[in-house]
Amino acid sequence: MEKDILTIEEAAEFLRLGKRSVYKLAKAGKIPAKMVLNKWRFEREALREWVRQGQKK
Repeated sequence: MEKDILTIEEAAEFLRLGKRSVYKLAKAGKIPAKMVLNKWRFEREALREWVRQGQKK
């Protein structure tokens, strides 16, 4: 069963990027992410849409 909310490690694996790269993108506001109790969280579907939007450019 897929999780809807991902940790930074899970988001990095999902996107096939390094954890540090995902952290930098999140901190810069370039990737859809939210801080929850000082930890980054990512919605799986928002990440999919972010990738799709990147493909159109």
